[in-house]
Amino acid sequence: MDIPRALVITGIAVVSYLMIQAWQQDYMSPRTTPVAQEQTRADDTAPANDSDPLPQPDSTEGTVPEPAGEQQAEAPAPGSQSDSGQRIEVNTDVLALEIDPLGGDIVRVALPEYPRHADTPEQPFVLLQNDAGRTYVAQSGLVGKNGTDTAEGRPTWQTSQERYRLRDGEKELNVDLTLSQSGGVEIIKRYTFERGSYLVRVSHIVRNNSGEPWQGALYGQIKRDGSEDPGKSTQGFIPMPTYLGAAYWSQDKPYNKLPFDDMQDEPLRLTQEGGWIAMLQHYFVSAWIPDAQGRYTYSTLYRENRNEYLLRFVSASAEVQPGEEKVFYAEFYTGPKIQDRLEAISPGFNMTVDYGWLWFLAQPIFHLLVFLQSGELDIFGLNMDIGFGVGNWGVAIILLTLVIKSLFFKLSATSYRSMAKMRKVAPEMQRIKEENKGDRQKQQQETMKLFQREKINPLGGCLPILVQMPVFISLYYVLLESVELRQAPFFLWINDLSVMDPYFVLPILMGASMFLQTRLNPTPADPTQAQVMKWMPVIFSVFMLWFPAGLVLYWLTNNLLSIAQQYLITRKIERGG
Repeated sequence: MDIPRALVITGIAVVSYLMIQAWQQDYMSPRTTPVAQEQTRADDTAPANDSDPLPQPDSTEGTVPEPAGEQQAEAPAPGSQSDSGQRIEVNTDVLALEIDPLGGDIVRVALPEYPRHADTPEQPFVLLQNDAGRTYVAQSGLVGKNGTDTAEGRPTWQTSQERYRLRDGEKELNVDLTLSQSGGVEIIKRYTFERGSYLVRVSHIVRNNSGEPWQGALYGQIKRDGSEDPGKSTQGFIPMPTYLGAAYWSQDKPYNKLPFDDMQDEPLRLTQEGGWIAMLQHYFVSAWIPDAQGRYTYSTLYRENRNEYLLRFVSASAEVQPGEEKVFYAEFYTGPKIQDRLEAISPGFNMTVDYGWLWFLAQPIFHLLVFLQSGELDIFGLNMDIGFGVGNWGVAIILLTLVIKSLFFKLSATSYRSMAKMRKVAPEMQRIKEENKGDRQKQQQETMKLFQREKINPLGGCLPILVQMPVFISLYYVLLESVELRQAPFFLWINDLSVMDPYFVLPILMGASMFLQTRLNPTPADPTQAQVMKWMPVIFSVFMLWFPAGLVLYWLTNNLLSIAQQYLITRKIERGG
């Protein structure tokens, strides 16, 4: 009967369309088109020296007023190697940072444990930078009546040395920048680094040795230009799209995307307790996470004349009485999107590992994959470590396929029995067609009687493919978004399962397995559908050429297991079993 084949083809077409839609919605690249007239006004308030707008402390109404021109403060200009002529170098076991004394900003972050390319392990991936190629920095300071960052400019911080290193045996490293204000106020800007951690604590310690109350507020912001994601894949005719843009936490929703286009058209203004604001790219994230007990105003700004995006938070203003000391602090994360680490930092932060609209399937698949690879399982409150895993992500994908196949074993068996029976009665179906050439209704009636007599479900052959397509899409998101699989090797020529097979061996083998599988299926009675099914392996092979090698490995393994199961069932049915 023609219905099952038509449903399969329709299902594949629908799923393909949904995947394309998901790509466009979740991973659209930023545009640099002119913004709306309303947003252009924000640039009209910028001072002539083109400096960054200075955030203002929270007012009693809980809003941040738009900064006027005279309230602007100078910020590091993009495109310069260093604004102060010097940089403070900080090295831990997982971070290599550079801090500019002017403003005390983090202007460069390299990740030694994450090479830029698999074949050059000595070259770390650079996440933050401020040079002629790209502007992406983390800024922070104190604003308000007695703040460090004022309308006259940003301060130049002093430090006792130019290089800091977390030495063997040390668990923590403090980098202190100092500033003296008039009247005897001393301020220490302290960066605290921990071994193995990408989370940096940024503290502003205000020691009021003056005779007057000190007043100010803490702010932190991420500034990034509209350049492309340096970590995105450029392989293939159709490179895999990934999300580049902002995200934030709100009390009514733990994860909110804020694409660059939205930042241009509708700047964010949000006041709440706790939260975070982040800049996302493929595999990596940078984020400000202020103290969860405080109240902050989060906002964004697009600067059209520089094509720059600013994400910021600012606290409510606070006082430090004479003779007292107060610490204003926030945390800054800069590194890979490792789910368990992000989850421990702040609610919803782990959702920056964005598995798309099938996240509820992708999350269990990811955790099962990690368990097979490492022997560790941490999901739904279950924490288990069996002490060993296969140690190879490709082998883990093969084992994952076995697990998924076993879950669908009964459904597949029912489907293959139905197809085997249809293959067995194919001559009878052809006879019915020949005897009722001029009466299509009679053909269908006789065919349905045949199916009832032989206990054949004409829709049974479609279910395994349609049911497993969501699993296929979920695994696609896992392979695309999980930094754990970045540059993960398999065997021989496959040295990165997250990108396409460089020699197209796996897609060709997958197409061959599909061709073999179609030989076990009954031939459609309709000549057009028969031609479509004949060319389906070729179409799928071309479709898979630029997919991650790990995803093609899954589909190939699944096909081989299906062929074995289908062959055995078909043989049994044909022998009268």
